[in-house]
Amino acid sequence: MRKAMAFTFGAVLGGILGGLTALLMAPSSGEKLRSSILKQIDQIQIEIKDAANKKREELEHQLDELIKSE
Repeated sequence: MRKAMAFTFGAVLGGILGGLTALLMAPSSGEKLRSSILKQIDQIQIEIKDAANKKREELEHQLDELIKSE
């Protein structure tokens, strides 16, 4: 029981200290960081949609070729 309490205390304390360190060491303010992350997420979503559309066109072309060959 004593070891479990010590572990739990250490884990909570480590989480708190890690969070504070991350906030203090962040290269920009929270608002700027969130904005940057949202822009990156938007860009990734656009790239994923473009790749999916390209793959869909390729598969549709392959399907058309298979249908014509029958």
